[in-house]
Parts: sequence; C-alpha cells; structure tokens
Amino acid sequence: MRSKNRLNMREVRALRADRRGTAIALARSDRIFLAVVYGIILLGTLIVLYPLLYVLAASFSSPSAVTQGRVVIWPVEFTLAGYKQVLAYQRVGIGYRNTIFYTLAGTTINVFVTLICAYPLSRKGLPHRNFFTFLFAFTMMFGGGLMPTYLLLNRLGMVNTVWAILIPGALSAYQMIVVRTFFASTIPDDLLESAKIDGCNDYQFFWYFVLPLSTAVIAVIGLQYAVGHWNSYFSAMIYLQNPDLYPLQVFLREILVMSQIDTPEFMDDHAAEAIQSMKNLIKYALIVVSTAPILSIYPLIQKYFVKGVMIGSIKG
Repeated sequence: MRSKNRLNMREVRALRADRRGTAIALARSDRIFLAVVYGIILLGTLIVLYPLLYVLAASFSSPSAVTQGRVVIWPVEFTLAGYKQVLAYQRVGIGYRNTIFYTLAGTTINVFVTLICAYPLSRKGLPHRNFFTFLFAFTMMFGGGLMPTYLLLNRLGMVNTVWAILIPGALSAYQMIVVRTFFASTIPDDLLESAKIDGCNDYQFFWYFVLPLSTAVIAVIGLQYAVGHWNSYFSAMIYLQNPDLYPLQVFLREILVMSQIDTPEFMDDHAAEAIQSMKNLIKYALIVVSTAPILSIYPLIQKYFVKGVMIGSIKG
C-alpha cells in the first residue's frame, strides 16, 4: 500500500510539473505574441503619426528651415508667420464660412434622410421591403455618370447654387443599409407592438423610442457624412462657378496643387512681397488650419464610433 501511495504521489507530482511547464510555455508564447502585436501597432502608429507631426512642426517653423529640410519632428526657429499670412488671405475666410455651412446643413440633411429611409426598410411588415432594399443597393454598383448628373442638375436650376452641393449626395446607400441593419438587429418588433398597445403610432415610436436608442449609429454616420462634406471639393469644382460659394477645399487645392495665390488680397504689401519665399510654410499652415476643426470632433464621439460601426455591421 505504501509503495502504491508513493507511486501515486510521484504521478501527481509529475502531472503537476507537466502542467506547470505547459503553463510556463503558454505564458512565454503569449508574451511573444503580445510583443509582436504591440510592435506592429506601434510601427503602424508611427507611420501614420509622423507625417501629421511633421506638417504641424513645419507650420510653426521658419521658411528657411522648411526649405532647407531642417524640420524633422519639432519646430525649428518657431514662428507664427505662416498662420498670420493664411488668416490674412481673404478667400480662406470665405472658404471656412462656406465649408462650415455645407458641413452643418449637408450633415443634417444626410442624417435625416438616412434615418427616415432606413427605419421603414428595417420593419418586416413593410410590403416589398426586399425589392426596395435591392433598388438602393443597385445604386451602389451602377450610376448615371457625371454628364447626365450635370445635365439633370442644370435642368433643375441647381447649378451654381448651394443645392448642387447638398441635394445630390443627400443619401448614401451604404450608410442607409448600415442604419437599417442596426434598426433591425437592435429595435425588436415586440417593442413596437407594446408601444402601439399603449396608443403610440409609428411617428411617435420613431421619435421617442428609435432615436434615443440609436445614438451610437447616428453619431457614426453623422461623423462620416461631416468628414465627407468637409473634404469635398470635386462637386464644387463641377457645379459651382461663383468663387463666393467655393468651399475651403477648393481654395486649398488652388494653393497646394496649382500654387495659385492672389497676393494683392493679403493685408499688407510686405506680406505680399514675402509670400514667394514662404510658399511651403503657408502650405503647411493651411493644411493644419483646414484639418484641425474636423480632427477635433473625433475625441468627442470616439466612444460611439466603435460601438456604432460594430453593431451596425453584425448582420447583413
């Protein structure tokens, strides 16, 4: 009996040792895996972050330091001259005004149209729901083209008006499908039936129940629509001829791509004479000025962004 007990104890100890060895091996492999993952994430972050830091540092550096390539990641010979010249450029103010208007008005229209279109398509009781969904999905693959669209807007009298920027892109079929999927997977039919028993109609249910429960997805599509409007310039180039209606990105394109700067529009003659030597500095300052407002929105709705995208994309 004693020998059997000793043998059993040895087996238990050997088993425990094997388990400890396996646990140690797994712990080492986990640490290696995490180290590799964090290394890849760090490398990707540096690749994305360095150009942003470089542009920011160059915008605060002297023209000579930028031209000579002495700026790496920190401002050299700190100066605000680039921002002073950019803010003195009259068209920057006009572009900011128009871009803010297009972003606010366009995003409001986009979100409103997307919600009122996605909610009926998410209800199983809607007749021919799949057919209407197919029609929206069809537009994601096929379109009329640029010339027919221009001719249509011209016939409707929208060319060279703000409506040419706001109306044609009022609905994104992709965003609508995401929101429709969110409603279908998050808002149960039983909730609608219970609300109707209490005397609630469809409009009241949408306003008092659906919208408060859809904050995450509304924030996500609102941000994506806003970024699209803020960065848009092609539609303005095609449909607008009046410079007073141009968004900021059109003026940014003229300066960055075509290097067209109307020097007499600056505040003083000294700045107009010095503008050629400060061309690169002004470009970097203008990039920061044009992107800072939209970048500042991300931290405010970051908590909704991941949640809204994940929930809206679980089911097809």
